[in-house]
Amino acid sequence: MYWDVIEVRAIALRELAVRFADGLSGVVYIDPSFCTGVFEPLCSDELVGCAKVDNGVLVWPNGLDLAPDTMYWAIKRNPQRRYDLKRK
Repeated sequence: MYWDVIEVRAIALRELAVRFADGLSGVVYIDPSFCTGVFEPLCSDELVGCAKVDNGVLVWPNGLDLAPDTMYWAIKRNPQRRYDLKRK
C-alpha cells in the first residue's frame, strides 16, 4: 500500500524520520507522555532509536509497532510533516 513504511532512521532524541511507499516523508516524535501501557518500554530513548521496518510497519525489537496508515495520514495532514505522539 502507499502508506507502507519503507525507511526509518533516528534523527534526534525521540525523533524518527520515516518515508512511505508513495514518497511521502516526515518525522515521528514519541513524547515520553505517550509511553504508558503497552508503549511503556518506549520511555527508553535508546529503544525509540532502535525502530526498524518490517513488512511496511514501524517496529521495535520488543514487538511494539505503530500503525502505518495512522502515521501516514497524520504526517500528510500536518504542514510541518510531523506526527507528534503525546497523551492528551
